[in-house]
Amino acid sequence: MDTQTRHALKQDRLVEATKTGVDWFQDHRSRVIQAAVAGVVLLAIVVGALVVYDQRSSAADQAFGEAMDTYSAPLVQPGQPPNPGERTFPTAAARAKLANQQFTQVADKYGFFEAGKTARYFTGLTAIDLGQTGQAETALKQVADGHDAALAALAKLALANLYQQLNRTSEAVVLYNQLIAKPTTTVPADATRLQLAALYEKTNPAEANKIYAQLKSAKNAASQIAAQKLGQK
Repeated sequence: MDTQTRHALKQDRLVEATKTGVDWFQDHRSRVIQAAVAGVVLLAIVVGALVVYDQRSSAADQAFGEAMDTYSAPLVQPGQPPNPGERTFPTAAARAKLANQQFTQVADKYGFFEAGKTARYFTGLTAIDLGQTGQAETALKQVADGHDAALAALAKLALANLYQQLNRTSEAVVLYNQLIAKPTTTVPADATRLQLAALYEKTNPAEANKIYAQLKSAKNAASQIAAQKLGQK
């Protein structure tokens, strides 16, 4: 087969393939258009969802920042003039009340976002400040059961301290032991051991001394506190 013949055959095959493709498109025109439109619509939905997510995430961060500003605002003594432009409160209770309201709003509205989950934790803390132990326990349990290990550990620690205040020491011990077994960057094991030992000072002094003795050999900040505790006995 000479070169000219091979070239002609290739041209024929190309024409035939093109015609076949055109015929297929004509036969399936509506389906192709529908698929293309569906793809465009899906892309628009994805882009729109990302835009909305970013907007709500920014709004959540801003709302949480405002609540934190309230939570950390200074207290002023009666007759003490506040600094110009600075928000102040006359009492810790007044500050905690407003902060609790703001944190609760952020947590309820933006619970899907990191800011909302963190706000729930601070809802629990401010509820403790207000003496609202039921609300505090509910909020802290929600965070403690969450998937953010670092934040959940902080919530468990706050919850354990709350249980101590309520004389529910056995429940506090359970939480402390959980934190010791699974330490995090936010709640190291030795820091939790110090808390547990402090609890045992009132209920089981021998166990407290045992923990302090173990911590004393750790050669870190916790060991210094443990040595001081043992030196006081």
